[in-house]
Amino acid sequence: MSKQQGRDLEALPPSAKFVYKVLEYEAPLTQKEIIEETQLTQRTVYNALQNLEKVDVIDSHPLRTDLRQDVYYLK
Repeated sequence: MSKQQGRDLEALPPSAKFVYKVLEYEAPLTQKEIIEETQLTQRTVYNALQNLEKVDVIDSHPLRTDLRQDVYYLK
């Protein structure tokens, strides 16, 4: 992670930082798995993932066994 990404990450809401930490230790995870792991609401996790994608610290691709879902991981 670059210094700029670190600063951008620091500016994010606590929920986004929490999701980042969960992905740091447990990735790759689907959105549903992140919700189960964090006990955050679906909307909160969705917004956290959007924020993390905006600062370019996570990436995603379709889950091979269910293409309707994405799997998220750190860059």
